[in-house]
Amino acid sequence: MPHFLPQRLVVSITTFLLVLSVWAIAPAALAYDNPDLLPTVQTPIIDLAKILTPIQEQNLAKDLEQFEAETGWKLRVLTQYDRTPGRAVKSYWGLDDKSVLLVADQRGGNLLNFNVGDSLYPLLPRTFWVELQTRFGNQFFIRDNGEDQSIVQSLASIELCLRQNGCRVVPGLPEEQWILTLISSLIGGIVCGFAAIPRKPGGPIAWQWALIFSPLWGILFVAFGIGPVVSRTSEWLPLLRNVAAFLIGALVAFLTPTINHSASEN
Repeated sequence: MPHFLPQRLVVSITTFLLVLSVWAIAPAALAYDNPDLLPTVQTPIIDLAKILTPIQEQNLAKDLEQFEAETGWKLRVLTQYDRTPGRAVKSYWGLDDKSVLLVADQRGGNLLNFNVGDSLYPLLPRTFWVELQTRFGNQFFIRDNGEDQSIVQSLASIELCLRQNGCRVVPGLPEEQWILTLISSLIGGIVCGFAAIPRKPGGPIAWQWALIFSPLWGILFVAFGIGPVVSRTSEWLPLLRNVAAFLIGALVAFLTPTINHSASEN
């Protein structure tokens, strides 16, 4: 056993030195939550991660200040990576119930985070903020548009909704979301068409079956196909396309047995 003592002693000394080094480095970690990072002059944007260009930051700062003067709503932007002033921004900006703090952090799966004052929820519900984060902060949007546009466009959506006294959903209909509504409308039409197929050859349209299945195709067409479109945009073209997709799906599904029957006879 005595010959093991030096090895144990080395392990103990090494462990002690590691712990001591962590204690010695710990004060440097204060830089990750450092109020000294706050600007000496008042500004609505603190761009520690350097996401915005100087011109973008200047124009956006003027826009946020003008918006606050006109409406009373306070929008603030903090971008960070490995350094952050932390909770010190609350007193620096005087954040209250009428404030929105947009935090852009490149380290997460989603770039955007929102700290929202209680007075905004009656106008912009929690689902609005979730949709806003997922639409403009996801990696695909950032890849195609850039991190700066993620911040600029999300702030533009907030301003638009607050100017019109609230929104239930984020304005605008992205192409990928419209495609989902188009597919939903098409599937709803197919379900409706199959349900309306006559149960006997040469019989009338099975309206009763179509009505029985109406909760299913109605949800697909109305709730998932039409609702997201009319609630996000006033354009008629996406709506007309979804209606056309529903009618085409219903017609194809309804005529499929007739086409198959004619083909078998030939």
